[in-house]
Amino acid sequence: MSPATMRSWPVGRPASAPEGPAILQPISAGIVAAITGFASSFALVIAGLQAVGATDDQASSGLLALCLVVGILCIVLTWLLRIPISFAWSTPGAALLLAAGSGGASFASAVGAFLVCALLLVVCGLWPPLANAITRIPKPIASAMLAGILFPICLAPVQASVELPLLGLPIVLTWLLLYRFAPRWAVPGAMTVAAIAIAVTAGTEWLSATTVAPQLVFVAPAFDPAVILGLGVPLFVVTMAGQNVPGVVVMSTFGYTVPTRAALVGSGAASGVGALFGGHVVNLAAITAALMASPESHPDREKRWIASFTAGIAYLILGLGAGVATALVGAAPPIIITAVAGLAVLGALVASLTGALENTESRLAAIATFLVVASGIVVIGVGSAFWGLLVGAVVLLVTRRKVSA
Repeated sequence: MSPATMRSWPVGRPASAPEGPAILQPISAGIVAAITGFASSFALVIAGLQAVGATDDQASSGLLALCLVVGILCIVLTWLLRIPISFAWSTPGAALLLAAGSGGASFASAVGAFLVCALLLVVCGLWPPLANAITRIPKPIASAMLAGILFPICLAPVQASVELPLLGLPIVLTWLLLYRFAPRWAVPGAMTVAAIAIAVTAGTEWLSATTVAPQLVFVAPAFDPAVILGLGVPLFVVTMAGQNVPGVVVMSTFGYTVPTRAALVGSGAASGVGALFGGHVVNLAAITAALMASPESHPDREKRWIASFTAGIAYLILGLGAGVATALVGAAPPIIITAVAGLAVLGALVASLTGALENTESRLAAIATFLVVASGIVVIGVGSAFWGLLVGAVVLLVTRRKVSA
């Protein structure tokens, strides 16, 4: 080594020293991804579980269970596969719960529907023809169903701004400004403003709620055919079409092949365990996966798995705050929580509407699906998501025959 080279090298540092900051990069990416994923949609999860009949204790348990199974999945599969495979709870699924409501059914029936959804995910992993059948659902119909689920929720920011302007407007304005300058933090920022507003208006009494302490509450499932058709089957469809398929696509964009059998069987089994404690369903991450699988995580693609592994650990820690999060949501006016949820899924609504209407030949079927689902109708105890799929399929079949005739 020349004297010049010796002078340019930091004194007392080994040749491998530059690796230190590089290792911190995926660790920070994993922490950011976990915090973003949690803060962006925990309110939607809690509100969705409560909408299908969960008590505060059960909703808190459900959020904690989801954090635990997501964290364990990220840690175990990432360690075994050495790729940045990541998981999250189903945000469209939580929106479905909020839109569907209980319809008079018990939370035990909703848990039964969660278990059926989990079983279908496992079957998809073990029997590829079922997974292929789900992915063959026409994109306009699947997208329109998701758009119909999200549309009423996305109206909430407007309603909150009119009904409670002192609370609603600061949340919306914060989201808008952050969306312009730091999009990744737009929803967490809006949730932070909402939390501050709730804490100021509600005082400190909400902190004494029994749900503040993290706890798992076992929920014995009940299997109601109407709830399974109206909630379990649509939950499975939106999770596959709205989360798992995009999750695979995101990973492939960065050169990773997702082992679908391991991912589906693992997430299905984890969802089944989580369901017994109130969680709805977990799946492959899509949005946060892009952060952990991209060069933003680490320039060396062989080391990006560290980000997902770190995110798993972060989710385990974040789960300890499930009780506080539930108590905070319980202290807020419902429209404010739904408003934050609406901001969280606004991007998904835009993408769903775009996908639903991009094909001119299927627009009528897509609009029919959207209208039926958004209507929130319940027929013979079965919710609008199932009927929207059915009506959309019939309209698509009839109009396609007419076009081909």
